[in-house]
Amino acid sequence: MIKKRDLRIVFMGTPDFAVASLKALIDHNYNVVGVITAPDRPAGRGQKLRASAVKEFALVQNLNILQPTNLKSESFIEELAALNANLQIIVAFRMLPKVVWQMPEFGTFNLHASLLPQYRGAAPIHWAIINGETKTGVTTFFIDEKIDTGAIIKSEDALIGPKTTVGELHDDLMKIGSDLVLKTVDQIENDAVTTTIQPQTEDLKTAYKLNRDNCKIDWSLSLDTIYNKIRGLNPFPTAWCNLDNAEDKPLSVKIYAVEKIEEHHNFEVGKIITTKDELKVSCKDGYINILEIQLPGKRKMEVKSLLNGFSFSASAKML
Repeated sequence: MIKKRDLRIVFMGTPDFAVASLKALIDHNYNVVGVITAPDRPAGRGQKLRASAVKEFALVQNLNILQPTNLKSESFIEELAALNANLQIIVAFRMLPKVVWQMPEFGTFNLHASLLPQYRGAAPIHWAIINGETKTGVTTFFIDEKIDTGAIIKSEDALIGPKTTVGELHDDLMKIGSDLVLKTVDQIENDAVTTTIQPQTEDLKTAYKLNRDNCKIDWSLSLDTIYNKIRGLNPFPTAWCNLDNAEDKPLSVKIYAVEKIEEHHNFEVGKIITTKDELKVSCKDGYINILEIQLPGKRKMEVKSLLNGFSFSASAKML
């Protein structure tokens, strides 16, 4: 019988997505000797320092926490080396310098929320929905010099429904990903890892970092393109556009839940059509029926509530 390796694990991650994997490791009694996460950051109106989701969980578990500002600093490298880890696991963290990912005996692996080599980059869950994919997944791979290009260890598929939002897919992949991390660690523990070099392909889709510009809705595009973009950004960071309601200055509004209505019409693109409980925006090949919206300085609300106290002009449109 082959003796299992005695693993000493350093876990690196920051957001909620990473917590599920760290929790799975703890629940299965793996020896997590250190947790590396982002420094506390100002947040909210009061700009009070807020710990990352991973730090909050690690504190409850009484784990050893490091929060470096510079992953190349001598002090951090010394602290990391002192943990004497032989495996590092990365879930939703920063790009690591070579001196860090090469340190442990059994390597450093990353959990990525796509089926690599597709959707390398910062926002794979969002872009899979924005691009209208019907399937995605999670992949574990050993880190190398480039971003998300290392040898694949394991992957798991996940379906994307026609109405799935990024929030729903995030939660699905978080659970599937934590299970995949455990399966990957089990292989490493039993010295049973086999890897696959990522295939070279010309039709790669990239998961670009999201910003204000690429979250703006272009109402001149097709109904499906607009619909996929809105659900691919709901509830975070949220699709937005400008509402021109015959006022001096258009309002920047965020759009959350929507339905699509495939129907021929003769309205100009972006025109707003309202009833007492419905707010539709005309597109080339139908309407986007908005169910949840957020006005500047207001909370997100259901459209029915908005229409009780907000009036739209006859020429109102989304820009």
